Amino acid sequence: MRLAVTGSEGQVAASLVEAAQGRDDVEVVAVGRPVLDLSRPDTVFAALEAARPDIVVSAAAYTAVDQAEDEKDLAFAVNATGAGKVAQAAARLGVPVIHLSTDYVFDGTKDGAYVETDATAPLGVYGASKLAGEQAVAAANPRHLILRTAWAYSPFGKNFVKTMLRLASDRDEISVVADQWGNPTSALDIADAILHAAAKLRDDRNFSGFGVYHLVGSGDANWSGFARHILDTSRELGGPYARVCEIATVDYPTKARRPANSRLSTAKFASVFGWTAPHWRRSTEEIVSRLVLGATRQASIQLNQ
Repeated sequence: MRLAVTGSEGQVAASLVEAAQGRDDVEVVAVGRPVLDLSRPDTVFAALEAARPDIVVSAAAYTAVDQAEDEKDLAFAVNATGAGKVAQAAARLGVPVIHLSTDYVFDGTKDGAYVETDATAPLGVYGASKLAGEQAVAAANPRHLILRTAWAYSPFGKNFVKTMLRLASDRDEISVVADQWGNPTSALDIADAILHAAAKLRDDRNFSGFGVYHLVGSGDANWSGFARHILDTSRELGGPYARVCEIATVDYPTKARRPANSRLSTAKFASVFGWTAPHWRRSTEEIVSRLVLGATRQASIQLNQ
């Protein structure tokens, strides 16, 4: 099974490439800029055709949530038009598309976890552009899985876990909002789930479950609780540590509004694909361990040179 994933520098793309290493039943080809540039629709089909995929994973996106408020045209060009072109290219190649979306399609006013059929109401440009991307993907390729995920982190790229460890390296205290709730989600787990779903699409030629799914880590947290677990784990491993000070969203103003509750139910994905993510605490510990112990080994090597 050969997967082409868009966005060669993204967390999910890097996690998929890593997950496929050493396996003889799956190959992952990351296709990114400048060969495939979602802001240049004319590049999409040729790049994916050259990758010869059995399944296309549409992971590339414009993810600068606050900057999107000032770059609406670019956000929609990448997240809506570009995503639609990827799904269209997959359809022309006769293969399914697995497209990644976001919790930001919701406004966060629901009391419990959102399910796939709940009404969408994005609060900002980023969420609106991703919702438009969902619609474009569904219209372009009937064989689509749209996976809404949230609060992604990994050993790769820029993310909340790496930011907390960096800040703790030179601060005694970090202020983190405590009134926004969601599901911290390891990109390594997202990659595992994608490979699991892709295998089902490969093996079940009569698969009829195409549509929208939620895919996040098990368990929920607020940002301050997430930060505290990251730094407690780091301290146990001899890594950087800082106290977490809980603040309200109003004390940390941002250009784009965030949903206060973006918890997502994964019951549908578990039912159809038989896969459930590990608890976010366990996955966080795995990634913090990789980052902290990796940095410790690198420092030791430099000292001995």
